[in-house]
Amino acid sequence: MRRYLRVLFVCTLLVFCSVLYLFNQLVSSLESANNHQVRAQRTRAADPGPTERAHDDRCISGSVSLWRPYGTLPAAQCHISCFTDSPLRSHLEPVGLAVVACGARLEETLTMLKSAVLFSRTLLHFHIFTEDELQAGFTQALESWPHRFRSRFIYSIYPISFPSENAREWKRLFKPCASQRLFLPLVLQLDSVLYVDTDVLFLRPVEDVWGLLSRFNRSHVAAMAPEHEEPRIGWYNRFSRHPYYGHTGVNSGVMLMNMTRIRGKLFRNDVSAMDLKWADLLMPLLQKYKLNITWGDQDLLNIIFHHNPESLLVFACPWNYRPDHCIYGSNCAAAEQHGIFILHGNRGVYHDDKQPAFRAVYDIIQQFPFEADLERGLLAPLEERLKSAEHTYCGRARHAFTKRLRHTIAQINELQELEELKELQELEI
Repeated sequence: MRRYLRVLFVCTLLVFCSVLYLFNQLVSSLESANNHQVRAQRTRAADPGPTERAHDDRCISGSVSLWRPYGTLPAAQCHISCFTDSPLRSHLEPVGLAVVACGARLEETLTMLKSAVLFSRTLLHFHIFTEDELQAGFTQALESWPHRFRSRFIYSIYPISFPSENAREWKRLFKPCASQRLFLPLVLQLDSVLYVDTDVLFLRPVEDVWGLLSRFNRSHVAAMAPEHEEPRIGWYNRFSRHPYYGHTGVNSGVMLMNMTRIRGKLFRNDVSAMDLKWADLLMPLLQKYKLNITWGDQDLLNIIFHHNPESLLVFACPWNYRPDHCIYGSNCAAAEQHGIFILHGNRGVYHDDKQPAFRAVYDIIQQFPFEADLERGLLAPLEERLKSAEHTYCGRARHAFTKRLRHTIAQINELQELEELKELQELEI
C-alpha cells in the first residue's frame, strides 16, 4: 500500500511541475507579445510616414549604389538605411517575390504586384529594386491599396546596387538595371526568392510556383522555363554566338532561385581552370562574352547553366508563357491543356496593338477595382475582350488565357464562402 502511495505522490508532483512549466511559458509568451506590440507602436510613432520615409531612405551615392556583397548596404551611405521595410503583418514565413524596375516601369510593376496579391492566399514579401526617383511612387501606391489586400504582403524597397568598379557597365548591359537580378544572391540574405520581370502577370497563386522548390534535387540551384518549345523558331539555336542551356536556351523572366545554394556552389566555367563562386564568376564572363551577347544577363545565365546543366530545374512553358508560344501558332501544348499560369508580355506587347490578347489581360487586371467581384469584374470582361483578338494566332488560343484563371477565381470564391460560413458558425456559438 505504501508503494502505491509513493507512486501516486510522484505522479502528482510530476503533473504539478508540468502545469507550472506550461503556465510560465504562457506568461513569457504574453509578455513577449506585449513588448513587441509596444516596440511596434513606438516605431510607428517615430516613423515619418511612407512618403517621407521613401525619400529619406535614398542613398546619397545616387541611383547606382556602392557595392556590399552578402548583405544590405551600410547605413552610413544613406540618410537612414538603404532599404525601406513596411510593417510586418504576420509571423509566417512569407513567399519572397523580387523585381527590378527602372525607367518607365512603375505602373507595369504595380500591375504585376497587383496580380500577385489578387490571386494569392499566403503572405508575400515584395523585394523591389528600383531607382531613387521611383521609390516614393512605389511606397505611395502600395500603401494606398485597401486594407484587406494590404494585409497580404509586406515589402522592401532597395536601391539599384552593382559592384562599384563596374557599376555603369552592368547597369547598361541590357535594359536599364535588368542585370541586377544576377546579383540578388549577393545583396539579399534570403534562402530563396522568386524573381520576375516587370512585364509578368500571375494568373495562378504565387505560392504555386514557389512550391516548385520542393521539386529541387540536391544539385538544383535555380529553375527557369525554356526560351522556345519549337527549335525551328528558336533564337539561341539559330543565332547565338555563345554557349547556351539545352537545345533552345532558357528564359530568365521567371526565375526561382535557391540563393543559399547559389552562394555556396562552385560553378564550372570556361573562363578559369578552377570552379568559381557566383560572386567571382560574373565579371569574368561579362569580359569574355560582352561582344557576343545580345540579351544581356539572360545570356550570361545561359552560359553558366550550359556548363552546369545539373544545377537547373526546367519547368513547363505555362509558368512563363510569352508571345513566342503563340505568335506563329500554338507551340505550348501544356498551356492549351491546363491554361496559362504566368503570362510574360515581353517585347512591349502590353502597350501596343500587336498582340491584343496579351494587352487585354494587362488592361483588365490594371483597371480592376480591388474590392470588385473577380468573376464579374475581371473574368467576364476579359473573356469578352479576348473575342476581339481572334484575328491573331494568340487570340485563337484565348481559352488558354482564361482556363487556369477561371479555376483560380473559383478556388478563391470557394475559400471566401468557407470563411464566411466559419464566421457565421462562430457567431452562432
